[in-house]
Amino acid sequence: MRPRRGRGRVRGRASSGRARPTRDDSPGNGTSLARYDWETILPRAAAIVESYTTGVTLRQLYYRLVAEELLPNLTAAYKALSRVTAREREHGTFPDLIDPTRAIEYPFYFDDAAEAQRWLREQFRLDHTRGQAWTIVLGIEKRGLEGLLTSWFGDRGLPVVALGGYDSLSHVQEVQRYVAQYERPAVLLYAGDFDPSGEDIQRDFIERVDFFVETHRVALTWDQVEAYDLPPQLGKATDSRAAAFRERHGQLVQVEVDALPPDTLQRLYTEQVDRYWDMSQYQVVCRREARERRRL
Repeated sequence: MRPRRGRGRVRGRASSGRARPTRDDSPGNGTSLARYDWETILPRAAAIVESYTTGVTLRQLYYRLVAEELLPNLTAAYKALSRVTAREREHGTFPDLIDPTRAIEYPFYFDDAAEAQRWLREQFRLDHTRGQAWTIVLGIEKRGLEGLLTSWFGDRGLPVVALGGYDSLSHVQEVQRYVAQYERPAVLLYAGDFDPSGEDIQRDFIERVDFFVETHRVALTWDQVEAYDLPPQLGKATDSRAAAFRERHGQLVQVEVDALPPDTLQRLYTEQVDRYWDMSQYQVVCRREARERRRL
């Protein structure tokens, strides 16, 4: 038995026939649930949730449905999805979603000493990055995607830094301490929204940490928006970074990284990780770990 604890210009779009990106935050526009084809949307939404190996947030699900053009990119549509899925979950006819901003906390405990010994044997691990030439840090703008990165790269011992917006000083210092302890060059592999803030959050984090020898934007880029046919919406003209973004990209748009299917995001990260990862050294560490576990 395991111990229990709480944790409880839009180029290339003319031929697609897709409407230009829009923004509608007025609560009275399109709030009727009947305007959407839920008989089509709900089965597909359930299939999307069940395709993930980790939990899925409502936001992730919504942007996947927007990317498949089953829902419009409108605030009213997001609210409608929230209400309908909540109703279906209460009836037990829709898979659970997660809310990473809330959890129930309770003490870590064991039933007896034997259970504690079994847990230690199962949990024991060495530093899987030992002997690597690079310190690889995986960055992600959205906290709701943190679990995906951990499930994909946790066995390699790679740290996942979920920013959730502009980072705090204490978190920046924590990342600095982690990178500094290894005394080897560090690389940041980062994914965030394709919008003015999404690009600037990455810049701000890199400048404040000031430890990365190399950085790579895994996603999203404009080329990826086109390649994966992700639907953009109009960016916020009031954003202080909007003018610079428009100058770089030719127009002001916003595309959420959540719209990428998880297998695509995993492949994009893996391609970058493998550039810096020494698999033979990793296997040496794993063999030693197996020997130590047998001793335990």
